[in-house]
Amino acid sequence: MNAVKFDEGRLMSVLVAPIVSEKATMVAEKSNTVTFKVLQDATKPEIKAAVQLMFKVEVKGVSVVNTKGKTKRFGKTIGRRDNVRKAYVTLQPGQELNLSGEAA
Repeated sequence: MNAVKFDEGRLMSVLVAPIVSEKATMVAEKSNTVTFKVLQDATKPEIKAAVQLMFKVEVKGVSVVNTKGKTKRFGKTIGRRDNVRKAYVTLQPGQELNLSGEAA
């Protein structure tokens, strides 16, 4: 099934950071899903492969959300926050992801 091979160096850079927020925590508890900030041009198969490679878990599915950056004022100047691409990665039942970095 997983015939497509990805460049391992690219996969290491696809996941930018885990998103830890109230919403991400609620989703994680309810549906065994972890949330990541990912590169703007990352594809769903790439994200799936990256999570499986880095965390050694079975991924059930990937949903992706693009969020436009807000316009903010810094004193007189007007700036924009970066656009963010979020990936909601659903794990297979029984799989767990340890983001805290401590040994299980």
